[in-house]
Amino acid sequence: MNDSSSTANLVRLLRDELKRYSPGEKLPSSRSLVERYRVSPVTVSGALRRLAAEGLVTTRPGAGAFRAETRPHGTPAGDTSWQEIALSADPAADAVPRSVDAADILVTLAAPPPGVIELNGGYLHPALQPERALAAALARAGRRPGAWERPPVEGLAELRAWFAREIGGVAPDRVLVTGGGQPALTGALRALAAPGAPVLVESPTYPGMLAAARAFGLRPVPVPVDAEGVRTDLLAEAFRATGARVFVCQPLFQNPTTAVLGAGRRREVVRIAREAGAFVVEDDFARRIAHEDAGELPPTLVSGDPDGVVVHVTSLTKATSPSLRVGAIAARGPVLDRLRAIQIVDSFFVPRPLQEAALELVGSPAWPRHLRTVAAALRTRREALLGALAGALPELPVPEAAPGGFHVWQRLPDGTDERALAAAALRAGVAVAPGRHYYPAEPPAPRLRLSFVSPADTGEITEGVRRLRTALDSLV
Repeated sequence: MNDSSSTANLVRLLRDELKRYSPGEKLPSSRSLVERYRVSPVTVSGALRRLAAEGLVTTRPGAGAFRAETRPHGTPAGDTSWQEIALSADPAADAVPRSVDAADILVTLAAPPPGVIELNGGYLHPALQPERALAAALARAGRRPGAWERPPVEGLAELRAWFAREIGGVAPDRVLVTGGGQPALTGALRALAAPGAPVLVESPTYPGMLAAARAFGLRPVPVPVDAEGVRTDLLAEAFRATGARVFVCQPLFQNPTTAVLGAGRRREVVRIAREAGAFVVEDDFARRIAHEDAGELPPTLVSGDPDGVVVHVTSLTKATSPSLRVGAIAARGPVLDRLRAIQIVDSFFVPRPLQEAALELVGSPAWPRHLRTVAAALRTRREALLGALAGALPELPVPEAAPGGFHVWQRLPDGTDERALAAAALRAGVAVAPGRHYYPAEPPAPRLRLSFVSPADTGEITEGVRRLRTALDSLV
């Protein structure tokens, strides 16, 4: 058992034990806790720090730990009903409807109950994260000269240069460091589209982008996707019909279909947008999570776009850890000044220690080794999920799956109630993501997005599919 799990277990045990103590009463000594629970002194110290942070324990140097004095929680209940009027009585609401709804995003962000297998996650399982390399990078970053000083608002020059090389075809001064891919994506939407404006999006697409667009008062307009990515014939028609000035797409291992934009369509997307006087936001989230059998990846759209049509978004988060919130946005022309201004207004800059840690990580020998390890593991996990689905659910169509990304896009029988199935699956002990969350309008068919990256191993993937079979059977 690792130190973090030992500490968490001890915290749970001590929370229960505290109930037997009066406020201000002294707890057993650290030595006694080490002997009683057979843990290390480091684990005891960590547990007491967590309980102190929760306000349950106070520690006094030289005296020990004590149960904290009981304090009243909060203030007397007030009348907040006035907020219903204040939040909705907006004279501009009819012209620019806005809603902040994170429900579809929380499907993949919220931690499932204990014992539930995650087939809906969007981040690497801790076993696949480069925890040692990240810890070493963070430690080295903290010792860098000026590590805690204010960074340039555009980001550290060395990190901007690294992202520019990774993106290809852009100069470092055309790159801004961001706090992950989501802030870069939302910043691009705000910079490029006015409230109330239409924004063309792939259908289906990433729910986090749809939620952000609607929160800013934008109107997502769907453009269907097939096996080769967005349908460019319909994209041109959508630009003509709506007058939109922005199209958001994921050309590589699209979420959720896993499609890769075909070579001919890549040129067409940029050409069509240029003729419409519009921008293309290229969400390149999956480039560092290609599988071992992916072969050579196509270049970024922005690398072949000298006219500044494409605004490129990328991130380190998917390939490392959900808490390494470091990404970049690249653009040519005056639009970069607007993107920069929005980032400054929103967050000033990305914390320098985090940028320094990212630089230490990507510049270390551990980085290419980690990417190779993840590529091999993702291929194995993808094949395990496909094999489990074929064995336990042979009546379902073979799902779309590409050699990249974290998931497969599973078609369900016509008439299947996705929400009822997701609820039944949760009761059976497996969390899945209903397909309707990924559509900006009514979905054409029921689907599930099934992730193979969040379970602990291939055995848990297989067991998760077995539980999904149980859930399907319960609905018959």
